Amino acid sequence: MILEMKVPSPGESIKEVEIATWLVQDGDYVEKDQAIAEVDSDKATLELPAEASGIITLKAEEGDAVAVGAVVCHIDTAAAKPEGSATAAPAAAAQGAEAAKPAPAPVAAAPASTATYATGTPSPAARKILDEKNIAPAAVTGTGKDGRITKDDAVNAVPSMGTPTGGSRGQERTKLSMLRRKVAERLVAAKNETAMLTTFNEVNMTPINTIRNQYKDEFKAKHGGVGLGYMSFFTKAVTRALKLYPDVNSMMDGDYKIAYDFCDISIAVSGPKGLMVPVVRNAENLTFRGVEADIKRLAIRARDGQITVDDMTGGTFTITNGGVFGSMLSTPIINPPQSGILGMHNIIERPIAVNGKVEIHPMMYVALSYDHRIIDGKESVGFLVAVKEALENPMELLLDNNPKKAFEL
Repeated sequence: MILEMKVPSPGESIKEVEIATWLVQDGDYVEKDQAIAEVDSDKATLELPAEASGIITLKAEEGDAVAVGAVVCHIDTAAAKPEGSATAAPAAAAQGAEAAKPAPAPVAAAPASTATYATGTPSPAARKILDEKNIAPAAVTGTGKDGRITKDDAVNAVPSMGTPTGGSRGQERTKLSMLRRKVAERLVAAKNETAMLTTFNEVNMTPINTIRNQYKDEFKAKHGGVGLGYMSFFTKAVTRALKLYPDVNSMMDGDYKIAYDFCDISIAVSGPKGLMVPVVRNAENLTFRGVEADIKRLAIRARDGQITVDDMTGGTFTITNGGVFGSMLSTPIINPPQSGILGMHNIIERPIAVNGKVEIHPMMYVALSYDHRIIDGKESVGFLVAVKEALENPMELLLDNNPKKAFEL
């Protein structure tokens, strides 16, 4: 029996996926539930498991865009599983047959083509592409009739990199994954379709460091290896500030504003397939342990390529931490359709004035990028100040003066 395997729907909004990698070869025997391919959607990379055991016949190539519900392979479920030695014999026989083939007779070289008026002349479509790339037609070798420059020639043409002076000058052209292309599209849309501004502040991290140093070991031992990191403090500070400034937790929908009474916090993480933004649901109701455990779970799923579309759907506000890569200051880009994103940065000891005296403290710059169409300056600055106040006075504003209870110790 031949089983047709179709592309399952990764999510309601996804109509098309791309075959990123086939994990099996055409003609291989596959087991039921064995991962046979990785498919890219515009939100995540997912594994495609075999629906039955049998011999597989691939019906799509790597890089092909395939509609949800389309057939990507056939599985012959009636085929018997081959023995370990049985697969080697056909391969050896095939090699022997290949070696026994007579060598092809030499072919006389074709006479050099004569240049005509068409040689080196681009077609209208090719000329348009070359003009956009700022490449002179004389720098392109035409492969069309009589040496005419075709559209494909223009698409594949690359600008000159100058006169080489020695050393390696190789290059590689690879197609971006569907996820990477969607991220690029959304980032450009955020710049072009929002009135994005960024406001900055700085946070003295001494109070948080003092609390973490005092309780992190006990916290980790109590909660099964879940660490007490900075993200839980920042997430709790953000949810508190979103309650004080609800416009930052809203979105635009045409001529309307959608306000939310919950805080779904998107956490930007870097995975093997690029930037991913999984969501911590109802973060306002989670404890420090709950936030840390959820972030750890999502980060592991992103790192292992097991993140799902549902994990990254929604979100009312985003936190991104460029500090883990050493960034001191940046202007994060809004994650549409959200209206705000908080950027964390690295912690550096700097001299600051404290009660008229110069002291050295661990300081972090924080940045809030926001959509000025829906959030005024008063709200944006007030929100960031509220985050700063909570982080500099966590004992009172985040822990309710009872760290043992807040940390569930």
